[in-house]
Amino acid sequence: MTTPDTQRPRPGSDILRTALRRNIGAMTWGTLLMGLYQAGETAFPIALGLIVEHALRERSPGALALSIASLAVIITTVSLSWRFGMRVLQKANTTEAHRWRVRVAECGLQPVARDVDLKSGEVLTIATEDADQTADIIEVVPLLISSLVAVLVAAVALGLADVRLGLLVIVGTVAILSTLSVLSKRIGAGTQEQQARVARAGAKVADLIIGLRPLHGFGGNHAAFRSYRKVSTEAKQQAITVAKVNGVYAGTALALNAVLAAAVTLTAGWLAFGGQITIGELVMAVGLAQFIMEPLKLFSEMPKYVMMARASAERMALVLTAPPVTTPGPGQPTAGAELEIDCVRHGSLRRLKLRVSAGEFVAIAAYQPRAAADLASVLAVNVPPHAYEGVVRVGGQELADLSIEAVREHLLVNPYDGEIFAGTLRTNIDPSGTSRSVPEAVEASMLTDVVALHREGLDHAVRDRGANLSGGQRQRLSLARALAADTDILVLHDPTTAVDAVTEQLIARNVAKLRRGRTTVVLTSSPALLDAADRVLVLDEGVITAEDTHRNLLATDEAYCAAVAR
Repeated sequence: MTTPDTQRPRPGSDILRTALRRNIGAMTWGTLLMGLYQAGETAFPIALGLIVEHALRERSPGALALSIASLAVIITTVSLSWRFGMRVLQKANTTEAHRWRVRVAECGLQPVARDVDLKSGEVLTIATEDADQTADIIEVVPLLISSLVAVLVAAVALGLADVRLGLLVIVGTVAILSTLSVLSKRIGAGTQEQQARVARAGAKVADLIIGLRPLHGFGGNHAAFRSYRKVSTEAKQQAITVAKVNGVYAGTALALNAVLAAAVTLTAGWLAFGGQITIGELVMAVGLAQFIMEPLKLFSEMPKYVMMARASAERMALVLTAPPVTTPGPGQPTAGAELEIDCVRHGSLRRLKLRVSAGEFVAIAAYQPRAAADLASVLAVNVPPHAYEGVVRVGGQELADLSIEAVREHLLVNPYDGEIFAGTLRTNIDPSGTSRSVPEAVEASMLTDVVALHREGLDHAVRDRGANLSGGQRQRLSLARALAADTDILVLHDPTTAVDAVTEQLIARNVAKLRRGRTTVVLTSSPALLDAADRVLVLDEGVITAEDTHRNLLATDEAYCAAVAR
């Protein structure tokens, strides 16, 4: 019986095969040019031996001139073949690394998340360092073949002088590679672990940057720093371990290559001393013994790079072959913007039932913040439909039957912690550059004062994560982006928690006006937004416990009054 491992290739191996297959043309040309380079390098000491053997022995100016011309041709061939060979290979390497970076980024940007236990910092490391190391296979294989060509040419040339010299090179090369193959496996395993630890350290940094202000607020920055230092120290120790193995590998390779070169030189000297080879063949053998150290070094290092590329490919496979969290349906929402939640049970939600008619502005006052967050996650499809009980219907169709692209076009959930990107105010509000309601969205979100502060207006530069904006400005910018999307159904989660009361009143009025006739749901405890809504639903202990206008609830429900009064 065949095991699953033998039935299906390992994902990392598939990635390497894909990289090699689609660069076969560039690799072929690179191999030919680098093989020509190595053959030219090998031909140089051979030519010197022939010059000593013939030209100097005959003492002919013509033969000497021909020898010099031959050396010039060899040097020119070596120079041009190296230049163009490396140009072809490095272009293919860079292009292939770019392809894999795009593939990893594409997986992270897909509407349906993948079921992979990696943080954003780890994915970033995979998309950069691992993609580069995987693409190195494009250079490794041609250089490996060209180094083999140089070793074989040297072995043949020495074998023609004396069979024992050729056999010595072949046997010595096999022995060196056999010894180093053991160390290369350790390097591959160690590199994979090092990349994983560096990725975890990067993820920790990303988390700390996101939470830096809250950490400073309650004095947790020192504990966070100690946590990061621990993770970083682990990465450093693993890097030192890998560096030690690399050092042992390089030292062993250099020592073995030097031993082989010395053995060839001493054997050639012994044969020349006994008259079994000529002086010209001795010069050739000594020259080849010195030259052969470079291709042997390159040849012996290739297994290490192959193992590193394979380790990085295995890490990329963690992202590229991870299954989607959910498999969305192919359906499209029908006409109408009705939203219905039918007996949904998830997290703190307990058989939640509610219905928002098309064109209605509904506010949901959640007494427990966790319930509001759980509801927002369900509506944003951050929680797969199969992961909770009950049904969510958009436009009369179940969420599970709709394609994720159709849901995103029809229903937008704007989180309370909407991300701000490096760029400008305009690119943050309208990333695609296709919205026709940017001015209205800016006015409704009260972002007009931020725009007026700067000479560039909407083209004012925004730093990564909105570092040059206040908390209220970031929140209003996120709200403007949600309003500019102009979707049929808009869900806002606490859109005004960081703005002052006066601005909050204006935003509530503006949002109600701008969204009139389109379905809008606001998860909030803001009296201004609650008052602007057509009706208010009270969400307590995971279920709807009351429903009325904000003012009626204030007059009749003491618990509601205590929860939302400021």
